[in-house]
Amino acid sequence: MQVLVMNAGSSSHKSCLYNVQGISQAPEPVWRGMIDWSHRPGMAELEIKTAKTKVTQILETADRRAAIAALLATLHTGSTQVIDNLSAINAVGHRVVHGGPDYSQSVVVDNHVKNTIQNLIPLAPAHNPANLLGIEIITELLPQVVQVAVFDTAFHNQMPPASKVYPLPYELYERGIRRYGFHGINHRYCAERVGQLLNIPDLRLITCHLGNGCSLAAIKGGVSINTSMGFTPLEGLMMGSRSGTVDPGIILYLIRQGYTIDRLEQLLNRESGLLGVSGISNDMRSLQEAIDQGNERAKLAFTMFIERLRSAIAAFVPQLGGLDALAFTGGIGEHHRPTRAHTCAGLGFLGLVLDPELNQGGQFEQNLATPESKVQVFAIKAQEDWAIAKECWHLLAG
Repeated sequence: MQVLVMNAGSSSHKSCLYNVQGISQAPEPVWRGMIDWSHRPGMAELEIKTAKTKVTQILETADRRAAIAALLATLHTGSTQVIDNLSAINAVGHRVVHGGPDYSQSVVVDNHVKNTIQNLIPLAPAHNPANLLGIEIITELLPQVVQVAVFDTAFHNQMPPASKVYPLPYELYERGIRRYGFHGINHRYCAERVGQLLNIPDLRLITCHLGNGCSLAAIKGGVSINTSMGFTPLEGLMMGSRSGTVDPGIILYLIRQGYTIDRLEQLLNRESGLLGVSGISNDMRSLQEAIDQGNERAKLAFTMFIERLRSAIAAFVPQLGGLDALAFTGGIGEHHRPTRAHTCAGLGFLGLVLDPELNQGGQFEQNLATPESKVQVFAIKAQEDWAIAKECWHLLAG
């Protein structure tokens, strides 16, 4: 089965093509494509990779539809050709950031699904429009192909009421103001992978998706029972440029000081977090360089990041009834060894003992804790695209 995955963001678009023979393990995509609109105004930077070829090109257009169509054309033309024509594609899976309260599973796209995605744009204004555009483009290019919507919120949709209802008047919950959670595609993948590695009944797991956006999920027996992000991806952990949870009274105070809604959105989403505290960068690699050079604000930003991460992990343990495993994923979780080391150093009260040498080695899908540790620790490579391709397989061939 040839499965095309579409992963659209606010300033970029990523796609890959899998030749899916089964779902026992993640194969390498036969083709990868990416568009970046962020570097040059009015231009799209394309990068295409196959097993044999890597091609980059610049398109003088800001039109997303034209750029995505040009990207997909490289599947069957030029040095990056991997299929005879687009009709060889059997299914297209789309990452959709927000599915609202209605979807707890991936679904085949129809008009009702498209309308739902459209109606949820106010809750995900930077992502749902791009996700919907991807669906529309495939409808134009391949009107007969089956499309699947894979929702980032779906994995968390079955959380118990105590986890998803805010302590506000209940009528607001009935109007849709509730904790939805995000990064669910990767949290679910990590839970499945750790579950396969450990084979523990009712595995009690916390997955830490740490990148520019950060979230935790408390997962018991493969089911999300709590998560750190909420009504929007702004709640929860300190992130690259997002504040995470702050006193709502600060927002009220700033409004009274004359801050507009747009200014507050910019402040909380793009000027806060690691970037805001350090004054240097939202990228942990740049922050680490500054820390190594003795920069005090960089040290403060990292200390705050770790303290909030530890506290959030510890807060989920009572609801899980204990902790069997802790999994780190995402760009920081997978590659920044000091984050894993400092986080685990504060969780010794759980009986967690990280092995410094194993952590430094940074092997994926290997227990990084010592033999006597009561909690196992893993670094799991994020495989969102493969998880989306698997959902297509389950719906269409499973």
